[in-house]
Amino acid sequence: REKDGKYKTWMPKFLMAKEDKDQRKISDDVERKIFEVKKSNAEKSKKMEKEEKFFRKTFMYDKEIKVINTATAECSVPSKRRVDLPLTAGEQLDVIDVTEGSAVICRNSEGRYGYVLVEHLNFR
Repeated sequence: REKDGKYKTWMPKFLMAKEDKDQRKISDDVERKIFEVKKSNAEKSKKMEKEEKFFRKTFMYDKEIKVINTATAECSVPSKRRVDLPLTAGEQLDVIDVTEGSAVICRNSEGRYGYVLVEHLNFR
C-alpha cells in the first residue's frame, strides 16, 4: 500500500512527536471553550424560563406569548412595583400585549416581563 492520509498508523501517545502533542492540547482547549459557551446559554434559557413562569402566574396570562411589535425606551425609568418593567434609555423591548389604558406588556433582552407606559416608548 502507498502511504496516504487514509491509512494512518496508530501510535501510542508517548511515541507521538512533541509538535503533535502541542497541537492536540490546543484543539482540546478550543473544545472546552465551546462547551463553556453552551453552558452559559443553558443557564440563560433556564433564567428566561423562570421569568416566563413568574410572568404567567403574576399576570394570569394564559395566551401564547407573541411579539406584536418592537420598541425602544426613550428614557430611563425605575420600577415602582414588581409588575412594572425598569427601563434604561435606548433599550430594545418586545411588545407582548396591549392593555386597557396607556400601558403595554413588554419583555426586555434579559427575558423579564412587565408593564411599560406607552409615553416612554418609541415605536419604529
